[in-house]
Amino acid sequence: MTKRITLAVSGSISAYKAADLTSQLKKRGYEVKVIMTEAATAFITPLTLQVLSKNPVHLDVMEEKLAPRIEHIDLGKETDLFIVAPASANTIAHLANGFADNMLTATALALPPKTKKLLAPAMNTKMYDNPLTQRNLKLLAELGYQIIEPKSALLACGDVGRGALADLELILETIDEVLNKNS
Repeated sequence: MTKRITLAVSGSISAYKAADLTSQLKKRGYEVKVIMTEAATAFITPLTLQVLSKNPVHLDVMEEKLAPRIEHIDLGKETDLFIVAPASANTIAHLANGFADNMLTATALALPPKTKKLLAPAMNTKMYDNPLTQRNLKLLAELGYQIIEPKSALLACGDVGRGALADLELILETIDEVLNKNS
């Protein structure tokens, strides 16, 4: 049976890496559905991820295309793994505090309790190290999210430090491990 992944992309300069991640997941035989925040669409187009995933990209929690479906509920029911990559500070804060104000956060809040959840943060070092972000990450870990730690690198803003999206190979290895554990 094909494993189903929901890739949630939030607003970070690293959002462009979602294209390669989607492509690599498809090549590994996974079914991939993509959710994007509005901010993510400023960095990469939904069409790119639609073509690579071979599925419609979900953008608006208030847009229901098929009457019998409630997309944010059904997406959660139909996924084996929910991964936010990249996870911006804003999205992490919303997830940690139970907001459901966009397609990504509403779907996350509606996930069945046993759904596997990964989070790959990407942001400026100062934002990542901020005690509020660290508190939110700790809370999400306690709530069942596995955190794929960002790496230290030269960031888009010119700063050097921890906050760059983890290498795609590490993200892919983590996904494989999580989905193949106990199967």
